[in-house]
Amino acid sequence: MPIGELTFSSALTTWHFDLSSTLLACAAAVTYLSLARGSRIGVGSRAAFVAGCAVWWVTANGFVAVYGEVLFWVRALEFVLLTLVAGFLLAAGRPVSAIASHRRSRWTLVHLGRSRAARWLLSPLATSALMLVTPWLLFLSPWYAAVNDDPAVDQVTQTVLVLVGAVYFYARLQVDPVPRHRHAGLSLVIATAETLGDGLLGVALWQGGVLAEVVQQALQRDWGPSPRTDQTIGAGVLWVLGDVVGLPFLMFLFTRWRVDDERSADRIDAATAPSPEPDGTATTERPWFLDDPELADRLRRR
Repeated sequence: MPIGELTFSSALTTWHFDLSSTLLACAAAVTYLSLARGSRIGVGSRAAFVAGCAVWWVTANGFVAVYGEVLFWVRALEFVLLTLVAGFLLAAGRPVSAIASHRRSRWTLVHLGRSRAARWLLSPLATSALMLVTPWLLFLSPWYAAVNDDPAVDQVTQTVLVLVGAVYFYARLQVDPVPRHRHAGLSLVIATAETLGDGLLGVALWQGGVLAEVVQQALQRDWGPSPRTDQTIGAGVLWVLGDVVGLPFLMFLFTRWRVDDERSADRIDAATAPSPEPDGTATTERPWFLDDPELADRLRRR
């Protein structure tokens, strides 16, 4: 059935119920809340995780899921929402801490965290490569055509994008236990450099040729922007909007950087401070009166 023109009104009223994303998002929220009950996870963290599940569900069932079939820039918006917004909120909810609040799960996580595979997969190099390569593969490979042609591939891709974002921000935020803690300054530098990678993809889509799949999407509608304009808008969504929604992440890293510096300074001060003398021990300083000639002579006579 032809899709009507995208307007503000249609964006609010167009829905497409997706069973898989509904089950996954609801299961994730319910499981998390049950695990977090009785733990030290604050209300703010719990609200962040639930909000991440809500963004996931709305993106997979709202107008983004419908109009992403005929508009490239909506597909780009879907990537930003699922990977950068939902992924950030899910990681900010501290799901690993919720799991670790139970004794049996805690030992399993400790065992996994000590493995070489976990240390490598959650290293800055691996997580950065995962975040940078994913959009290039999605939009510039046959993957994009498969997403538009096969609903099953589309559903799996949505879940993959959420997981990519959650894993990336879990390793970067470090609000949860991680296999190896790294200074927040390193994450801030890497995140700043990654914005250049996002910009390169935006420039490639903006200045490069129109993708064949974007043309195919335009043939399914008789309204809206041309394929060239559609792809240019999508490039801006990936580049500009991606950087805008990433600002809270950068601000969080900057705050963590200051905290890490203060902790490092405290450890250095504690390590270099002179150790206090035990109670009851005599001082090793020479009494002043022993250096006075007259008093010292009187003491020797006695």
